[in-house]
Amino acid sequence: MKSRLEGSRSYIDLTTFNIGDACCGINILRVQEINKLTEVTRIPLAPDYVKGILNLRGQVITVIDMGKRLCLPSSEADEPKNRRNIIVHFENESIGLLVDSVGDVFRVEKEDIEKPPANVVGIQGQFFEGVLKTEKQLISILNLAEVLG
Repeated sequence: MKSRLEGSRSYIDLTTFNIGDACCGINILRVQEINKLTEVTRIPLAPDYVKGILNLRGQVITVIDMGKRLCLPSSEADEPKNRRNIIVHFENESIGLLVDSVGDVFRVEKEDIEKPPANVVGIQGQFFEGVLKTEKQLISILNLAEVLG
C-alpha cells in the first residue's frame, strides 16, 4: 500500500477561502472541518489577530482572525452570514482560521505552484509558500508554520 504522505504525491488538493478580495489556499490534508463561527470567548492580552477560543465538542480551539493575521482587509459586513471557521491540524493541535468565505477545492500539480513574488503588496510574504495561477484567479498558498508559529 502506498504512503499517503504529502511529499510522496505529485499533486495536492487545496481548499480555497477568501479574505476580502484575496483568495488563499491550504492543503486539504490539514483541514479537519469547516463550520460557522460559534460563540468565541475573548482572551485578555492576546494578540489582536487572536479572535478568542471556542468549545468544539469538548475541545478548546484557538480562533485566529486571518484578515488581521495576514494584514488583509476583511469584509466584516458579511461576518454573521458568510464567515467560516476552518479547523486545521497543526503540531498536534486544532486551530480555527476565521475567513470571510470558503471557495472550491482544487487538485493541482505541485509543479504548477510558483514561488510567491518577493514584493507581495499588502500581504506579509513570509505567510505564503507559493502561488497558483488559474484562469480566473491567483491563489496564495498558506504556510501554516509561519502563520501559526
